[in-house]
Amino acid sequence: MTKTARAPRQPAKVVQLRKGTTLEMVGLACPDAAQATRISESFGLPVLDSDGIRDLHERLIIETAGALSEGLSQRAMQIHLQRIVGAYVGSAHGAGQFYSRAVTEARNATAKTANDARDEDLDGPVGFDSAAQRKREFAADMALQCHALRMAAEGAVAAYEQVVGEAWKPFERPFDNPGQTVDHKAAELQMAAFG
Repeated sequence: MTKTARAPRQPAKVVQLRKGTTLEMVGLACPDAAQATRISESFGLPVLDSDGIRDLHERLIIETAGALSEGLSQRAMQIHLQRIVGAYVGSAHGAGQFYSRAVTEARNATAKTANDARDEDLDGPVGFDSAAQRKREFAADMALQCHALRMAAEGAVAAYEQVVGEAWKPFERPFDNPGQTVDHKAAELQMAAFG
């Protein structure tokens, strides 16, 4: 019995993808309409027209696509809208992350046990708010801003689906061999030349 020699198997090349920001990630980072309304009422801020913001951005993208339809092929339109919608989603997600940090700072400043000196609990000079109050108000402002951007992103995603005919998903760009610099690649090629 003879065994046939097998050539060693080449390892499969694994292509890592850069994960894009999804609308679900935005939903986790930004307040929904009910929470935004509670924040508005608690801080005496205007109550946003969430549905109006969403609908306006949906119409905006659809009308833009209509205006561009004669000049762009279907694939070019899809690529263009992919980028536009990605920008809306990315902006909302970035604002949501900033909002989360603002809430954490407001909670820390407000918690009486978070600081033994408890300077945050002291009122500011006459006519001024305490540092903790200013942080809470800032977090409330950030909540409304990121909620508005969330609604704009939701409208853009809905418009993409109407125009393109498929659900929007973030573009995932492959990494170009992470961890390898041009110098490292060049060194590998040079060493391979020696055999």
